[in-house]
Amino acid sequence: MRQLLPSFNSDVNLGEAYGVVRQRHESGRPTIGLCMVMSIDGSTVVEGRSTLLSNPTDRDVIIALRAVADTIVVGAGTIREQMYTPPSKRGLRVGVVTRTANLDFDSPLFKSGAGFLIMPQDAKKPDCGFEIEIIQAGHGDVDLRQAMSQLPGDFIQLEGGPMLNASMFDANLVDEINLTISPMVTGADSPRLSNGAPALHRDYQVAHILEQDGFLFIRYVRKTSAKN
Repeated sequence: MRQLLPSFNSDVNLGEAYGVVRQRHESGRPTIGLCMVMSIDGSTVVEGRSTLLSNPTDRDVIIALRAVADTIVVGAGTIREQMYTPPSKRGLRVGVVTRTANLDFDSPLFKSGAGFLIMPQDAKKPDCGFEIEIIQAGHGDVDLRQAMSQLPGDFIQLEGGPMLNASMFDANLVDEINLTISPMVTGADSPRLSNGAPALHRDYQVAHILEQDGFLFIRYVRKTSAKN
């Protein structure tokens, strides 16, 4: 693993590269970092799965980010498609953003107690046969800003999917983007990093670019004047 920017380094430690200190905003919400992999032409899945775009180093980046995260937040569709399991980091939990709670509550993620729900206040609570934590915010749709402010800790790892990403961008909540670019062109009409967001303008700057085996690992952060 080598670093190309901001300066060249032929031997990079991922824990140091991604283990920077994050803090809660003055508004009370945690720092939120989006972590995704995509192809050169912008696809985030191949045959419905992001794993076909990934490689072992990309998975190591995810592990490094989860090591400093206080909570993982992910959309219900991604949970169903990627078959999430409990994180390896002790105590790290996964918040699933959903309006309907149409989820497999027999999965290890929920049975272990690692998974919890983030739902609108007026949504019907699921009858899953056991006690499950539910963060409630908003009516009809989840009020993401309010919901994120209810989560503990300093750093939330956002892991998609594209529709949740779009809502997070729309709410101006994404403070950093940890992007892996796979050296692959898919050519398919498949989901992108953000699907369904209205026209918006969010400015980021490059914090680092790492490279290994043709994969690029880019960390973008919001410009200081643009943070919200």
